Amino acid sequence: MTPWEMLAVLAAGISAGVVNTVVGSGSLITFPVLLATGMPPVTAAVSNTLGLIPGSISGAIGYRAELGGQGRRILKMSVGSLFGGLAGAMLLLALPATWFERIVPALVGLALVLVLLQPRISESVRRHRERTSGSPHPDGGPLLLIGLTLASVYGGYFSAAQGIIYMSLMGVLLDETLQRLNAVRNVLVAVVNTVAALFFLFSADFDWTAVVLLAIGSAFGGLIGAKVGRRLSPAVLRLLIVAVGIVAIVRLVHH
Repeated sequence: MTPWEMLAVLAAGISAGVVNTVVGSGSLITFPVLLATGMPPVTAAVSNTLGLIPGSISGAIGYRAELGGQGRRILKMSVGSLFGGLAGAMLLLALPATWFERIVPALVGLALVLVLLQPRISESVRRHRERTSGSPHPDGGPLLLIGLTLASVYGGYFSAAQGIIYMSLMGVLLDETLQRLNAVRNVLVAVVNTVAALFFLFSADFDWTAVVLLAIGSAFGGLIGAKVGRRLSPAVLRLLIVAVGIVAIVRLVHH
């Protein structure tokens, strides 16, 4: 990796840390940058998951005030996220690398659609709350747990936009403010990334240089995102994510 590529990976890590903490989908910034360095897609995906853990953790810590009173709920959800993330990570290595190369353009495309639809999803969640008097179950019930577990399988396999799926599920099935749900989302993403990373650490090929640079950048970016990221324009962030995602799709298709 050249010095310029290292600088690009570090900058991508910082950007992803901010974006992941605020809206999710930071992998749509880091993954294409790793591909641009010439890294194979599966190695890039594994390195990306490992490198973004510090950002997930620092983002969750930054939202600790909003996590108050949600300990039991988070514990239940984290169990499903842990097993789902592990299953997704195992699928990534069990399936042939050629499958991943074929599937990922579609997954990136799905992630971009979710990013673009996020304002409508949030609006639908708001309207749902206005029409109902609250959730019939304080933790969303079995339906939410199953949904979050399946979303975590996706997250363990390919992490882009998993947070948006979490937010849409929790927003409909829980009677909470979006900021408190966003705090839970950060914790669940950290759980999935950590369990997948621990699995990859002993069973997959990854690029240590990329992992270290992403880890430093994402940890710093996560703190920025938790403190000032909410002041950034969501529209600008979405446009950036979509632009980078399109580049990723083009590169993957022509890889």
